[in-house]
Amino acid sequence: MVATVNVNGLRAAARKGFTEWLAGTKADVVCLQETRAELSQLPAEVADPEGWHVVLEPAAARGRAGVALYSRGVPDAVRTGFGSAEFAASGRYVEADFGAVSVASLYLPSGQVGTPLQEEKERFMAEFLPYLVRRRAEVEAQGRELVVCGDWNIAHREADLKNWRANRKNSGFLPEERRWLSRVYEEAGYVDVVRSLHPGQEGPYTWWSYRGRAFDNDAGWRIDLHVATPGLAARAEEARVERALRHDARWSDHAPVTVVYAD
Repeated sequence: MVATVNVNGLRAAARKGFTEWLAGTKADVVCLQETRAELSQLPAEVADPEGWHVVLEPAAARGRAGVALYSRGVPDAVRTGFGSAEFAASGRYVEADFGAVSVASLYLPSGQVGTPLQEEKERFMAEFLPYLVRRRAEVEAQGRELVVCGDWNIAHREADLKNWRANRKNSGFLPEERRWLSRVYEEAGYVDVVRSLHPGQEGPYTWWSYRGRAFDNDAGWRIDLHVATPGLAARAEEARVERALRHDARWSDHAPVTVVYAD
């Protein structure tokens, strides 16, 4: 079982309920994004929780980005980054091997139309797709599988966000971003695991703005994904978004996305 969630600041999330969620999850591996902390800044119950091995990859720019992997067992190997010189210290990708499966935590840049942030996102995508192609070939040549979990910051189809008409010119739902994600599935050959288990439905959404009543109205986006090699995707038995019952019970503006994979 693998879970992923953008915590929107790990220290804040820990104060609001992440620690209790971690203690109760049945996941074997938990992927975190936007941790925005160094290991030394975290309380002991987050930096070294009982029963978990922690790999934290912070960004060189303090207080930004950051990804992590929490696992029940010690990884066989850990890799940070994806071979990009520009994004080597950006805290946006960490990957670990657990037996015949590699699990990665990805925080793809969010972007903002008409600003350098969108240009950064485009550069990231341009370098990351070839990595995905190469990495799939490597793991499958070894008889292994890969799942890249995380905040991909792109809603692929109209069913993946509530107010799609109003967002057609906004980062996260731009035609060129959606085409890029199609290439991940069609050219690189990965599978959107949650969509494969929940075809033809709206959502399930994973992120809701803190502004207005987005959460109460379920006006969300499905941008937190499990993107897996076909062999592992075929073993997915159940996928669920762990949406909080109430707005005031949230410990992030994202919800955990948990998938059960058969052994």
